[in-house]
Amino acid sequence: MATTMNPPRDPNTLSNYNNWVSTHITANFNILFDQKKLVGNVVHKLKSITDGESTDIILDTNHVDIGDVKVNGETSHWELLPPLEPYGTALKIKLAQGVKLNQTIDVDISVKTTEKCTALQWLTPAQTSNKKHPYMFSQCQAIHARSIFPCQDTPDVKSTLDFNITSPLPVIASGLPVRNASDDPQPSGERLYQFHQKVPIPSYLFALASGDIAEAAIGPRSVVATSPDKLRECQWELEADTENFINAIEKIVYPYVWGEYNVLILPPSFPYGGMENPIFTFATPSIISKDRENVDVIAHELAHSWSGNLVTNASWEHFWLNEGWTTYLERRILASVHGEAYRHFSAIIGWKALADSVDHFGHDHEFTKLVTDLKGKDPDDAFSSIPYEKGFNFLFHLETLLGKQKFDQFIPHYFTTFKGKSVDSYEFKATTLNFFRPDPEASKLLSELDWDKWFYAPGLPPKPKFDTSLVDVVYELSGKWKTLPESSFKPQPSDIENLTGNQIVVFLEQILQLERPLSPELSKTMGQVYGLARSENIEVANLYFQVGLKAGDQSVLEPTTELLGKIGRMKFVRPLYRNLQKANRALALETFERYKDFYHPICRAMVEKDLFGKKDA
Repeated sequence: MATTMNPPRDPNTLSNYNNWVSTHITANFNILFDQKKLVGNVVHKLKSITDGESTDIILDTNHVDIGDVKVNGETSHWELLPPLEPYGTALKIKLAQGVKLNQTIDVDISVKTTEKCTALQWLTPAQTSNKKHPYMFSQCQAIHARSIFPCQDTPDVKSTLDFNITSPLPVIASGLPVRNASDDPQPSGERLYQFHQKVPIPSYLFALASGDIAEAAIGPRSVVATSPDKLRECQWELEADTENFINAIEKIVYPYVWGEYNVLILPPSFPYGGMENPIFTFATPSIISKDRENVDVIAHELAHSWSGNLVTNASWEHFWLNEGWTTYLERRILASVHGEAYRHFSAIIGWKALADSVDHFGHDHEFTKLVTDLKGKDPDDAFSSIPYEKGFNFLFHLETLLGKQKFDQFIPHYFTTFKGKSVDSYEFKATTLNFFRPDPEASKLLSELDWDKWFYAPGLPPKPKFDTSLVDVVYELSGKWKTLPESSFKPQPSDIENLTGNQIVVFLEQILQLERPLSPELSKTMGQVYGLARSENIEVANLYFQVGLKAGDQSVLEPTTELLGKIGRMKFVRPLYRNLQKANRALALETFERYKDFYHPICRAMVEKDLFGKKDA
């Protein structure tokens, strides 16, 4: 009987990764748009990490069709174990003979995805901006890679990757393109696209997209990829900041290791904000606001190149190590580019999101803790702004406690110590204490810190003292609107001419929270005088339309319905429909009927629930 090493740290995988570690994956897939399937095979190079002869191999799968399985070229017996929701059905591969410690084997698995695949989204031409071709993209975080191919679907295991992808349309993957790959189309009109990921990554960062995609440079080591009809505006939006962001974070941590940093702007029906897939960040088209005001998303996804992608949470119970660090680094980038007051402004906006999430779950809920218990749970259920913002506030507290100069010395140490590894909160704590042990003052402060309270206490943490200079002006302006129509305040374009897009967002949020909504006339005046009705910044426009709908301003009805036919991001679509149906239910239903095929299935199901009370699909 083989003696195993320590038990797995990740409760959300069925794989026996304490016996085997996948060190390299070769993914060979044909993208079949007509069947909405990936068909091919994956080859895992598995290393035995047991003392003595190893056990059978168990991999995560979920709704995947498996053909034959070969171990070192020989057909092997396999079986699917009983399903264990929400984790899928484990694949057990029987070995003909034992494998000694540190020896490797090749496991080749033939595989097809199915219609129940939760990682892949297949878009019709109608769901793309130029309506010409179908489109496919993946979203594997948190535990959806197992619905594409059998794998060790845990952030505690990292593998290098080779992609060999055949498609009739251009392909993007989470690896560097192999530039000398054959570009000759096959008889079917398909091409082979090859990518190599030399930096080991966890399964949730496995990423594929294919569609009508063109590329343009946005920096010396960066391109943006998107639909050809949107390429120039995406290039303009990102080319001013991308390299500045990279230079800023390289000074805070250390040089970027992934070779290229690129951005894929997905079709407008993409229902999410962004995903930090290495080499190519997958991003919502709503960041293309034509005023460069929404590119903070890129600072966040770029920061993931260090926190998350390079130093990775060992399990989703420690998700704050990915997202708290990334939010902290994102705001350090923004401070470097825009000034320290902007970092605090962003943190104040984040605090509101944190408070909203705590209110949503309840102040005593397990998911409001920094370190959560996810045994037997779906990590997607715990997803919220809490790991982002509570994690940020913990790191900001450490920075304030120790002093920024001292904390800045710790940042590269942490990312060097765990470079290429997965880490949990206890290792983070031990590394912090060890680093500052030679400093008596810092060591005393850290020893007196209530670590357990930060890790395990539900609800809100202590609120820091933020620099409010960038929000004070916004609160003052919204206060003036609150006094109308009784006061003598007369809105002027100069009221907002020095405000950033994000400041205007906060202003509109304040207006939406007024106990007494604006009158239709005042809403219309606001849109005309401030130019909000014509804003191409969707973060601004959608909030102004909500103000108008709440006010009963008929002039916002038509632009609201137009916007609902152009964007599928749930952050905007759901609040707009909820407000539109209160103002004019018939128009809301008519608009949804017109555009429902444009929306992503998840978005469509959620809007149906909002409009009709239907159960989630």
